Amino acid sequence: MQTFAEIATLREQIKQYKRDGRSIAFVPTMGNLHEGHLTLMRKAREHADVVIVSIFVNPMQFDRSDDLSNYPRTLEDDLNKLGNEGIELVFTPDPEVIYPNGIEKQSFIDVPGLSNILEGVSRPGHFRGVATVVTKLFNIVNPDVALFGEKDFQQLTIIQKMTTDLAMDIKVISVPTVREVDGLAMSSRNNLLTMDERQRAPVLARTMRWISSAIRGGRDDYASVIEDANDQLRAAGLQPDEIFIRDSQNLASVTTETTQAVILMSAFLGQARLIDNQVVDLTVETKEELISEQSSEIPE
Repeated sequence: MQTFAEIATLREQIKQYKRDGRSIAFVPTMGNLHEGHLTLMRKAREHADVVIVSIFVNPMQFDRSDDLSNYPRTLEDDLNKLGNEGIELVFTPDPEVIYPNGIEKQSFIDVPGLSNILEGVSRPGHFRGVATVVTKLFNIVNPDVALFGEKDFQQLTIIQKMTTDLAMDIKVISVPTVREVDGLAMSSRNNLLTMDERQRAPVLARTMRWISSAIRGGRDDYASVIEDANDQLRAAGLQPDEIFIRDSQNLASVTTETTQAVILMSAFLGQARLIDNQVVDLTVETKEELISEQSSEIPE
């Protein structure tokens, strides 16, 4: 496994891959790797000859300096995991490499209509930072395909639209959220949970599945559904942050024309902000399926 920290030397190696006729899959990360990340890399190997991974904690997407400074950095452990996965190349730049003139003087990418709604309202500038760094990494790595997890659903939607709008010759592949056996979505931030909090954390996913059953069962009073869900989270000791029910294709409000909705959820538990999402098919399902799901998914 080769590790590069500078753009010029990285590009020389990528040019050699291209000259050899090898296709490239790219997985951008911020490190602190877990099984969810490694799943992306295994999927990447199905789509290309070479898998390139970046590890870069992007300061441009943090709206709070303390959140940036507290973000876990586990480079040595990450490199060991990547070596065990047989990754060919890892890009580990410092912020000065990505933003040589500083963030304030950096040109940026903004995706209108998607970056400033939902989570973008409470985290101004976050998705601008994501879109900018992903574009820059795409330009550096020049991959054929890039893989992103569906856990960050709004981020994935933004990257897909950005890639299309800017006519990038890159196929963006989404990979379903990887979960623990109790349903909790895998996340680097799960490491912040105490043992007691870890036991309660799966309530987020259970509540999300309850919402799914409710709206598939015919409830369209979304404000009331969301308030009921918030009550369930509070009862389990979680602090609700945001719950949205939107059209999964464009994150707009659900209409009679919507065939798939997406539930976007976040809640605080101790020091961790947990996020999750679920796409819900709004087409007609059998009554037996709905009854079975509703009886099994009601949060305890």
